[in-house]
Amino acid sequence: MADPSASARRRALLVGVASGRGALRRVGVAVGALVAVTVVGTVGYVLLGFPVLEALYQTVTTVATVGFREVRPLSTVGMVFTMVLILLGVGTVLYNLGILVEAVTEGHLREYLERRRMDQRISGLSGHIIICGYGRVGRASAAHLRATGHEVVVIDSDPEHLVGVDLPHIIGDALDDHTLREAGIRSARALIATLEQDADTVYLTLSARALRSDLVIVARARTVDAKAKLVLAGANRAVNPQLIGGRRMAAFALHPDVAEFLDVVLHDEEVDYRIEQVRVPEGSALAGRPIGDIDVTGRSGAQLLAVRRPQQGAFVPNPPATMVVEAGSTLIVFGDPRQVLALHGLVGPQAEPVQPNELQA
Repeated sequence: MADPSASARRRALLVGVASGRGALRRVGVAVGALVAVTVVGTVGYVLLGFPVLEALYQTVTTVATVGFREVRPLSTVGMVFTMVLILLGVGTVLYNLGILVEAVTEGHLREYLERRRMDQRISGLSGHIIICGYGRVGRASAAHLRATGHEVVVIDSDPEHLVGVDLPHIIGDALDDHTLREAGIRSARALIATLEQDADTVYLTLSARALRSDLVIVARARTVDAKAKLVLAGANRAVNPQLIGGRRMAAFALHPDVAEFLDVVLHDEEVDYRIEQVRVPEGSALAGRPIGDIDVTGRSGAQLLAVRRPQQGAFVPNPPATMVVEAGSTLIVFGDPRQVLALHGLVGPQAEPVQPNELQA
């Protein structure tokens, strides 16, 4: 059953957006009315024999009720026209003031304009990671991704979770396809689902997979049984944080140096060396060639740890020199950013071999 408070927050959000649009529309109507009164007054005084500049001046001073004398003596028709203009003008000015005060004090217009700016910021992103749910797991994922230089878009239905967050974000329901499209799912690199309920995470995974068949989806499973369901729903990986945390603690107890080394190269942003993956695309200069001929270490400096066969196939640790690299394979390497960049240069379909010393230059 859905959380009533969450539903109320979503309804309040929709009301706020609608109010913002309504406030913007009312401001537009008010300004349009003021312009119309000014134009009518200017045209009327021109017809009464005033030059255009004097007619505009007379209209502005009349509508503003500043109390200046008439630019020219008024006839009976002119006095009647001026009285009508005063009534219309004062009413329009008061309406404008009321609309502006309402827009400022209620804050809906400011929120709507900020939402527009945020939408424009998100629409300009490509290759970003979408995080659905900004709880403890979502915050930790976002912090690590940002520390490693990746763009992140956050979706959460609770505005309180996003107070003071400077990341591109959307306050909305991640289960809604429209919200996922607003987050740029078409151009995203991956989606991380960290919702509160496994049922919601399964539904989100199904929706995201339907929108993008090639999207990398990583889903948080609260129970062991949910992991299998999430994979069936289309998640590339289903992660149980409690299970992983327990295994890491056991690894630190049994093999502390190995566990610490892996923890450093995978999670410590202060260390340059990383374990990275590099995919070999169709048409790559490396596709169809044996490992020994490629000489990954000699030409890039990165250490080749394993090769994963195409279509999420099996891993081949410490691959032999005779193994042929197929298009679609993934190279698992260990190295610093320069060495990984050099390997990307080797993998590119049209790329010339890139040496580490060339990158240093």
